[in-house]
Amino acid sequence: MSIKQSIRFYNDREVRAVWNEEQNKWYFSIVDIVAAITNSPRPRVYWGTVKNRQKETHAELYSKCIQLKLMSADGKRYATDCFAQEDISEVVKTLSSKNTTAFLDWFTYSDNSIDGQSRKKAYTLFESGIFMKGIDYSYYYEQKEDL
Repeated sequence: MSIKQSIRFYNDREVRAVWNEEQNKWYFSIVDIVAAITNSPRPRVYWGTVKNRQKETHAELYSKCIQLKLMSADGKRYATDCFAQEDISEVVKTLSSKNTTAFLDWFTYSDNSIDGQSRKKAYTLFESGIFMKGIDYSYYYEQKEDL
């Protein structure tokens, strides 16, 4: 089975994502998102506290959380709480941080974000024919592994 893992950067912080073949969706590590938004020295503990406090009030949202094994900095795979791309906005809004709006702007790739501007330029270059058609450039952006 092939696992496609992607690493994106928000304010120089890694935000890992993994492609779920069964559901045909990208899932994002909520611990990485908490680290990026809150700058907490212990994002896993921060996330655990938030999740426990809000389990009853946001039960439907937290039921969408799944654990996927993601590659960590030490090269090993660990079960990590992940949410689908469409659920991230709701989860981030439950975190109390002044950086949530900026993160959501980046995450949703608005035209004001750096990624949004980069994406527009990339599409312009692609449509101009500068990139060679038929070549898979995804390996520049994603880490693929075979299990």
